[in-house]
Amino acid sequence: MPQLSRYHIDQSYDWNYQNPPSFAKIPHDVVAAAKTTIPGTWSLCGLPAASPLGIAAGPLLNGDWLLYYAGLGFDILTYKTVRSAFRPCYAAPNLQPVAVEQMTGSEESVSAETTMKGTWAVSFGMPSQEPEVWRTDVARIRRQLPAEKLLCVSVVGTMQPNWTIDDLADDYARCAAWAVHSGADVVEANFSCPNVTSCDGQLYQNPQDAGKVAARIRQLVGNSPLVLKVGYLPDPTQQQAFLEAVADSASAIATTNGIAARITNGTDPMWQGERRGICGDGIRTESLRQVASMRDIIRRRNLPIELVGVGGIKNHKHVQQYLDAGASTVQLATQVMLDPTVGIQIKEEWNSN
Repeated sequence: MPQLSRYHIDQSYDWNYQNPPSFAKIPHDVVAAAKTTIPGTWSLCGLPAASPLGIAAGPLLNGDWLLYYAGLGFDILTYKTVRSAFRPCYAAPNLQPVAVEQMTGSEESVSAETTMKGTWAVSFGMPSQEPEVWRTDVARIRRQLPAEKLLCVSVVGTMQPNWTIDDLADDYARCAAWAVHSGADVVEANFSCPNVTSCDGQLYQNPQDAGKVAARIRQLVGNSPLVLKVGYLPDPTQQQAFLEAVADSASAIATTNGIAARITNGTDPMWQGERRGICGDGIRTESLRQVASMRDIIRRRNLPIELVGVGGIKNHKHVQQYLDAGASTVQLATQVMLDPTVGIQIKEEWNSN
């Protein structure tokens, strides 16, 4: 495969937002290879999909990034998390390679690496353009996307001083409704950001509040599919409490949105010692464990919820592991930023087995 454009880790988030790769510059033979089909019947929350291959909220900064990856073999594309008001990105570094193998979830800290070996700490802070900007962009991109591609828009509420959980729920729901009105096929409510310590970044850890927010979103989006993105919940009791709290509102759960830990560079703590989400290859084992555990709870409690597998997917084998664990579709993030052709490679591997 030829070397293709990707996220420039040495540039700022704003630079990458303003300088997206171009779908028109993808070589014709690559575009043709990306159209390879995967055997089977696939869907997300009742909507037919050409494959189970999706991209998580993160790599697709705007509509042009989304179009680019739609041309590289991905069929379920998630627009990076947006808000009801502008929010700048955290200061660099936003992506810091770390030295881990497979995490257990018990790590208090991990060491920074000088080179990327598959796993990094992510520190963006869920930035967002103004609603007028992202709503216009979502509408444009839905018109340009092939009809068979599913467009998911990730939204998050923005907790303000003196707000109640009802206020936060209204803000989530407002963004979700805007996303649907702009053309989103699916809404993802981001209930987990390991880099945001306020309620909006840790909502998945409070089942009662999560249930209230999910119910309010459901009221405003009607029958549109609603995916809730969650973080690391190692305790099955916690998982069950969360799943039961949102079961009347959520169509699916996307898991896992990183495993939080502090990052040290030698003896010095990075980011003032605050925890950051670890993403990529090193979280796959625990993410698979969480999918399988949630699958068992969903079956045992007869809950009408699908699972979307997220975390450390690099090849066809990893996709199959998530499907076997109970996911109906998957989302990639780290690997698509490292190698834009990974979707094509997965399809080729799939058809050669």
